[in-house]
Amino acid sequence: MAANNALVTPHRMPTYFLGIGGPNFMENTEHPAYLKLAETGVEITTKVKPKAVVVFSAHWQDSPSRVLINAVEDTDLIYDFYGFPPHYYEYKYPNKGSPEIAEKIAQRLAGAGIQAEKVKRGLDHGVWVGFLAAFDPKKNPLNVPIVQVSLFNNESDDLHYRMGEALEGLRDEGILIIGAGMAAHNLRDYRATMGSSKPMPYASSFDDALKEAVVTKPEDRPAAMSALLKRSDARQAHPTLEHILPIYVAAGAAGSDVGERLWTLPEGPLNWAQYRFGKL
Repeated sequence: MAANNALVTPHRMPTYFLGIGGPNFMENTEHPAYLKLAETGVEITTKVKPKAVVVFSAHWQDSPSRVLINAVEDTDLIYDFYGFPPHYYEYKYPNKGSPEIAEKIAQRLAGAGIQAEKVKRGLDHGVWVGFLAAFDPKKNPLNVPIVQVSLFNNESDDLHYRMGEALEGLRDEGILIIGAGMAAHNLRDYRATMGSSKPMPYASSFDDALKEAVVTKPEDRPAAMSALLKRSDARQAHPTLEHILPIYVAAGAAGSDVGERLWTLPEGPLNWAQYRFGKL
């Protein structure tokens, strides 16, 4: 009997940080980062096999002291971008939320003293654009609930790390935690260089430092990742921190699991790196 129970007990999920681009990324299907996302998506659907996904993107921040949780099953996509061709606003990404998992998240955050509120909200482009690549509805559908949680509207790496720590236990219930952002993201320089693909020095140096922080022994990782944002190239790679903070959630949720960089691609002032904490 015990052996049968062991067969149905979910294995501990890893956590991920995925480099996800802007709206034009969804039509740039030959871009190396698009292809790598598709590859990682297959890894998730065929090897990780989550029962649900909880995702944090760079494009949803609530307040300095509170986060929001999408707590409804059916919502529309959010087209939170402007000035793109009309057909960009017709893209669809089929998905379902989960009020039950939203409640689990709310309870765990409350238990850690983190203020959270359940709301009705669709997936923003910081999630669905990348998920179209990773989990193509026709080629590699995810077919599990997706619950998005906001970031805090502040730049506290510690608070985001602690939010991840509060949610670590979800991994033992078959729930995968994904942070969606970029390892380097400087739109000011992107515009100034007219979208040149020649890597800016910080697009490599900051991600290399991020890698070293991620692979640090888990007991030393919080300090290493906090020190990362004090580097001289940190504000070059991230003039604002919303695109790097999701990895702090993923790292916090990793607990005692070791992190690794799966892939990296510096491109102009951007870096498309992917990270995973924990084994498959």
